[in-house]
Amino acid sequence: MLAILLLLLLAALVCGRLGVWQIDRAYERATLAAQQEAAEAAAAGPAALGDLLVPQTSFPGELVGRQTWVEGTYEPDDQVLVAGRSLDGVEGYLVLTPLRVSEDGTGGESWATLSGAPVLPVVRGWVDSPKPDAAALDVPDGEVRVSGWLQASESTLRTGDLPANPGGPPLVQDIASSQLANLWDGPVYTGYVVLTDSDPAQPGVADGGPAPLPRPVLEGGTDVNLQNFFYALQWWVFGLFAFSLWVRLVRDEMAGGRRETRRRDDRTDDPVGRGIAGLPS
Repeated sequence: MLAILLLLLLAALVCGRLGVWQIDRAYERATLAAQQEAAEAAAAGPAALGDLLVPQTSFPGELVGRQTWVEGTYEPDDQVLVAGRSLDGVEGYLVLTPLRVSEDGTGGESWATLSGAPVLPVVRGWVDSPKPDAAALDVPDGEVRVSGWLQASESTLRTGDLPANPGGPPLVQDIASSQLANLWDGPVYTGYVVLTDSDPAQPGVADGGPAPLPRPVLEGGTDVNLQNFFYALQWWVFGLFAFSLWVRLVRDEMAGGRRETRRRDDRTDDPVGRGIAGLPS
């Protein structure tokens, strides 16, 4: 029984390890697929915002990280700082500036039924102080063509009040369209753009401008490859079956031992063996 136990436990261990390997493969394949998708999107170049997202419509998850371009005019008097954001392990603030859109590739058709030209939140970069230098808050004058990564509007689950920021822009906790609509005038997009380039250019880091940000990713990681996931489940089921088989063998062996013990006990209690009416058999 011990030999059988070792053999079945070894089989269960092998099946469990194969299941873990399949899970690793599932996430590895999903990661490679996401990297390939990102590379293809980068190679395709920026698409017009109007071809990807219409103002005041739901934000499709597959647009996260897509490159886009849009034209408009910054409204620097209404820009805010998003608190509690880290860059390279240092906590700081995002510079969030409203862009009054004038061209999104549709000639204005995407907002023709709305109350006016929409406002696009643009993250122009990162600063380490709630009162950054004037260069970090300066924007190009007049019409500007903005290119960047698309990201979905955030939720407003964070609680607590932010302190006042005298001498600096107002502070917010989230880049949430529902809140920005109360701060900015006009229809607001359900996503925002993380700036990568603008024409005319904004002040660079060397000149005191905000630091650029990396390409945003979908929170929670990439989806698992379902085929490998189900392969992992199969291996774990096989391992569980091997272990349950050993348990069944042990129970049967114990039950057989108890029956043999009862037979020996019966022979010991009645050594002569009596038949009908108590007479020796």
